[in-house]
Amino acid sequence: MKGKYVFRAHNLLLLVLVALLNFIGILILQSASNMDSAIVSRQIIGSLTGYVFCLVIMFIDYNRLAKYSTVVYAVTIGILLAVIALGAVHKGAGRWIVLPVIGQIQPAEFAKAGLILYFASYFGKYEQRINEPRILLTAIALFAVAAVLVFVEPNLSTTLILCVIFGMMLITSGLSMKIILPALILGGLLFALIMFLFSTDNYNIIPFIKEYQKNRILSFLYPDQYSDTFFQQKNSIMAIGSGGFFGKGLFNTDISSVKAGNFLIEEDTDFIFAIIGEELGFRGCVGIIFVYVLTLFIILWIAVKSKNLTGAVICVGIAAWIGFQTFTNIAVAIALFPNTGVTLPFFSRGASSLLALYAGIGMVLNVGMQSRD
Repeated sequence: MKGKYVFRAHNLLLLVLVALLNFIGILILQSASNMDSAIVSRQIIGSLTGYVFCLVIMFIDYNRLAKYSTVVYAVTIGILLAVIALGAVHKGAGRWIVLPVIGQIQPAEFAKAGLILYFASYFGKYEQRINEPRILLTAIALFAVAAVLVFVEPNLSTTLILCVIFGMMLITSGLSMKIILPALILGGLLFALIMFLFSTDNYNIIPFIKEYQKNRILSFLYPDQYSDTFFQQKNSIMAIGSGGFFGKGLFNTDISSVKAGNFLIEEDTDFIFAIIGEELGFRGCVGIIFVYVLTLFIILWIAVKSKNLTGAVICVGIAAWIGFQTFTNIAVAIALFPNTGVTLPFFSRGASSLLALYAGIGMVLNVGMQSRD
């Protein structure tokens, strides 16, 4: 190991920033859960386990991990199949499986890290041939298998996140603009068609959108007509706005608080940013977003300095994951997006998400310790 890995300043800063996000997240979660010791304890245990997990992976050569990427892909598909066969249903979705001793886990979170490693290895292996039809179509087919398994849970939001991750990894791998531009145009046309169908009340002919997903989109487009569905986002905006510049203070229990009045649902997961806005105010929101942006900048800087394509693609995949999921969560909280059920990385309740995120950060740190001078 000596002489092979070089611990650089950006590695230390990335570790500090991730720990900072996680620490603030635990404080916010404690307030959002109304001091529920069971929830907070699980989050702390998940955080500590994840951080140790990150440090371990940090010293495992990512090129060595890439050699076992086929096994990782097979395990990923296996656990996604297990969700369909054995998944515990919650609010109409079977996204969790219960394991002995470990308890409930969400395989789709681990699938993100597993697929990033697999396709980073795949694109690194076929670096000079990525635009060949056979190589590209094989990658798309392999990704589609995992994406469809996540989609049928049903978990449309995570499927979209996986698509963004895969797309950014493809672009990083040298995909030709002759392919990228038509794909973007096709995607834009599909999105426009879906919006047109919703605006003309013909959304029922869309086969891949569930009833609750249609209601969320309709409430976003017509909040006054679907106020019973839009109330969650309306209350989230109210909470963020009521915080003002300085916020009402962490662990605030004032009677005027949106949180204290139980006007929010899923405030410890999907709408935890509303708690941040109410209790830490505008300055707290901006400060946390700045830490996220700095974290993404460092990950992308490590990607630029990577000694090979595999390392660069790993970093871009992790950056796309954290960046797009963070942006989506905040956009939902302020009603820029329909309600998607996407959590805020390192903040929202969930040990599966923490462990998967820390596994990804560990791989990034290993890439950084072997980067070009």
